Amino acid sequence: MHLASTRIITADVDRLVTFYEAVTGLTASRHTADFAELRTPGATLAIGSTRTLALFGGDGVAEAAANRSAIIEFRVDDVDAEHARLAPVIGPALVQPPTTMPWGNRSLLLRDPDGTLVNLFAPVTVEAKQRLERR
Repeated sequence: MHLASTRIITADVDRLVTFYEAVTGLTASRHTADFAELRTPGATLAIGSTRTLALFGGDGVAEAAANRSAIIEFRVDDVDAEHARLAPVIGPALVQPPTTMPWGNRSLLLRDPDGTLVNLFAPVTVEAKQRLERR
């Protein structure tokens, strides 16, 4: 089995695409006004409009801006450099400045415009680097 993508459902595709383009430095592929993808070397982040829910069974299948259990994570080379790059645009999106976690990752925690947590991280200890190399 191959994980193809993670999809976020939103009432405002343009706003979410703009946020994730700024965070990743990538340009989203806009397939329709209701669907976009940001392809990274390791995974794809898809962004779909609430209007697409009709194709998946209709109302109640998913709820935009209601996530309280998932964190979208991007591995970066330098968390502090990413923080400096994003500082002019993240404003209230900042949840936690760069912090070294007990498991050996340096982490910058943001919240996207719909409230989903976004973690930019880099392994900084030997153990964390070894653990991620085995994947």
